[in-house]
Amino acid sequence: LAERAALLSKADLLTEMVLEFADMQGVAGYYYALHDGEEPEVAAAIAQQYWPKFAGDRLPESPTACALGLADRLDTLVGIFGIGQAPTGSRDPFALRRASLAVLRIMVEHRLELDLRDCLELAAAQYPAGVIAPGSTEQVLDYMIERFRAWYEEEAIPTEVFKAVSARKLSRPLDIQRRVYAVHAFTALPEAASLAAANKRVSNILEKLDASHQFGEVSADLLMEPQEQELAAKLAALTQVARGHLENDEYTAALACLAGLKEPVDAFFDGVMVNAEDASLRHNRLNLLKVLRELFLQVADISQLVVAR
Repeated sequence: LAERAALLSKADLLTEMVLEFADMQGVAGYYYALHDGEEPEVAAAIAQQYWPKFAGDRLPESPTACALGLADRLDTLVGIFGIGQAPTGSRDPFALRRASLAVLRIMVEHRLELDLRDCLELAAAQYPAGVIAPGSTEQVLDYMIERFRAWYEEEAIPTEVFKAVSARKLSRPLDIQRRVYAVHAFTALPEAASLAAANKRVSNILEKLDASHQFGEVSADLLMEPQEQELAAKLAALTQVARGHLENDEYTAALACLAGLKEPVDAFFDGVMVNAEDASLRHNRLNLLKVLRELFLQVADISQLVVAR
């Protein structure tokens, strides 16, 4: 059905009806298709390929219409970017912002588990060799994901919440939506401010390490201070619980679980010298902080958050 709808999708643009009344595109095609005996879902997809036409407008309804609407917009986005005509701050002659938001809305609101990078690469592959400039799909991906920023601003979700998730360089819009809502819920927890600050501190410590630094496993034999022993034990216990939530994309539950790390993390930084003179102790403590950092990064980079204490 989607293939048939795609074949007929622009046929009405050749008619005198649409030539004279441009707003009839899709609408005319719908009636022509029904008149010619096409499947009702094919006819509906021809009309609905243009939905949403503006912010807040209705979305295409059937899977066929969604497939057609997505394919048409992705083809346009990749093609226009691919020939170096990306929109600027003041110029968007091909309405690529609107097309991007439409794609995101269809994927998120219809709960389509699609990877946007895969979709864009598929769209680019339809063009003849040499037409699409190298790197265009990544450029389009970044452009489209950035459109989420305004989306969440309208929902009164702070920009840093989106930044915490976008730092992960994700490409599944529905997955991004789940994570943004989870991080937003996390910011309301009493433990959020302390854990965000701790993650920032850990991030700064790890970023200052030489690029050649080799991390390894945390050695229980080298955990000398009670505070680091407690943190390691708590990390091991909560990792098992959090992993179960993460496997089911339950990011809100995962972060609520990780909020239980506040006290051992605070105690660790109050009572343990990370840069110990003993190289083995220092290396082990850095490994422990790496485990802590990567556990939170499985959801988002919460070091990006600015949470009032």
